[in-house]
Amino acid sequence: MLVKVVSIYLGSVIGAGFATGQEIMQFFILHGSNALKGAFVATFLFAYLGGLVMFLSVTMRSGSYKKLLNYLIGAKAGKFMDVLSLAMLLGGLSVMMAGSGAVLGEQLAWSSRSGILLMALLTSAVLLGGVEGVLAANVFIAPTKFLALAGISIAAILASGCPALMLVSQAPCAGGVAGHWAPASILYVSYNMVVPVAVLSSLGGTVSLKTGIAGGVIGGFLLGIAVILMSLAGLAYLPEAASYQIPFLYLVRRLGAGFSRALGLLIWLAIFTTAIANAHGIASRLAPNGGRRYRLCGVGACLLALPLARYGFANLVRFLYPLFGLAGLVLLISLLFKPVHIFFNKNKKYFK
Repeated sequence: MLVKVVSIYLGSVIGAGFATGQEIMQFFILHGSNALKGAFVATFLFAYLGGLVMFLSVTMRSGSYKKLLNYLIGAKAGKFMDVLSLAMLLGGLSVMMAGSGAVLGEQLAWSSRSGILLMALLTSAVLLGGVEGVLAANVFIAPTKFLALAGISIAAILASGCPALMLVSQAPCAGGVAGHWAPASILYVSYNMVVPVAVLSSLGGTVSLKTGIAGGVIGGFLLGIAVILMSLAGLAYLPEAASYQIPFLYLVRRLGAGFSRALGLLIWLAIFTTAIANAHGIASRLAPNGGRRYRLCGVGACLLALPLARYGFANLVRFLYPLFGLAGLVLLISLLFKPVHIFFNKNKKYFK
């Protein structure tokens, strides 16, 4: 079960933006010599938050994120976040479907509609397999994505001929997100925690406390390793890589033409696992006990996302991702300060 927890955490975070290298470019690499500082902060936060979410979820035996939200921010605010999270998960599912249409259109000259329908059908098929189907899909695909990204990054670093420390010390600062590496790394983690919280909290009743915490921490640590390696690889090819919509495409082309199609497949797999995570988050919230209702809700979510997906990948990202960041920031603050609040409440007599 440990591998399943780690895999579903990796699968819910490593989406299209991660696999293309664009997220890593904006939040880390463009901060130049400070990129690794931000990457280490992100590593700590991913590991800490993953372990904390699993600790709370297993302790409460939660079957969906609703119970966790109510605990973190209270029942009234929890209701609002519940509705917002459902809307965001549905929006995220539509973004992934649109992304499938865009990637298959560029790689295989498919029509956008065909790529969208394929993603909807495959995601529905996984959800029809229940929670076990979701876990099985991630166990197979998520480690493949992680190993591929890590392998490409290491190969690119070696091909550059520059020692890692030299890459960092000589990297120019080109102005990344937020203008400073510290808030950029925090924003990156908060923006990426919405889907993992929805997915990981649904496992609260199925894993032991030890396994859950270990899975969250290891999964977060591996995400950080991927961020660190991709940051080093990107730093090696600045400023050229920064001019690409898909920075990793520039890197793989330098490694050989055959790598380009492999990257296209990797990006599509990243989209697929994120789509599964979004659909599972919706289904587990509406049917926390699983069973037939879970399957119907999962397929229903895919059907509801289809009309939205037709608005196009770029348009949906531009509109929905700022909402992801806002909700993620609320979750991050709650997760970071709730344990502190509990600790001081339990130990008031020692601080008088």
